[in-house]
Amino acid sequence: MSQSSDLSAAYAACESLVREWDRDRWLACLFVPASVRANVLALYAFNAEIARVPEIVSQPTLGEIRLQWWVEVIEGERRGEGAGHPVAMALIDTMERFHLPPAALIGLIEARRFDLYSDPMPSLNDLEGYLGESVSALFRLASIIIANGQDPGGAQAAGHAGVAYGLVEILGAMGEHAARGQCFIPRDVLARSGALPEAVADALASPALEGALAELQARARHHEAAAMGDAGLLNAPVRVALLPLALVPARLRLLGKAGRDPFAPGQDLSQWRAQWSLWRAARRL
Repeated sequence: MSQSSDLSAAYAACESLVREWDRDRWLACLFVPASVRANVLALYAFNAEIARVPEIVSQPTLGEIRLQWWVEVIEGERRGEGAGHPVAMALIDTMERFHLPPAALIGLIEARRFDLYSDPMPSLNDLEGYLGESVSALFRLASIIIANGQDPGGAQAAGHAGVAYGLVEILGAMGEHAARGQCFIPRDVLARSGALPEAVADALASPALEGALAELQARARHHEAAAMGDAGLLNAPVRVALLPLALVPARLRLLGKAGRDPFAPGQDLSQWRAQWSLWRAARRL
């Protein structure tokens, strides 16, 4: 098989991975220009690989090894090994074609090391920093790809978008986190409502926890509004990088329903509702 065929197969594997593990971003990519769609999917496939590490390792040490392998691939120390991994192959090609900053990709990995452990999130400031290094970085890197490797501006929009989207992801995944004994709800937010991290990790709902979650939902609304306000700094064709943000309002309405159990599974938007929200937002770009 030729190198070109290998690379095509690698990009196809990236799309399959994103379609299976990150349906929101896969749907959003349907509106990305065809000329760069495979490259944005390669970025999202890399993110999916990193995000899944805690689910596929039996202990944090093994997760650290996997994450460090990715760091060394990005730094160029394991490019030979990376050539045998479809996501790594596509990511390296995308990095080189669009001049993606390695520091941003490594920062994403470093932030995700937190996911390997059961330490509670210390503060809201720490949580927003974690989301900035991970989710906001994806918005920013996707915008660089869509801008064909140029600086598209709009870094503040990407920053706010990542925090808004990431907060909603965390609020929607509390049951999964509790199953791993994790608490991503910051200690200071819980303390203001009188809730305990241990209760969250044990999947115990309470009125105090409802108050903490309401604070985070309000914070997500703040960042979503700020992102939309800053989106005008991006050229219209590049705004498609922010498209996943369109799912935040609908998810917040779902999260804020009275009597909702925050730990119950299967409480997400239907695929048709997500597609409709993205389609409407894409028409307004």
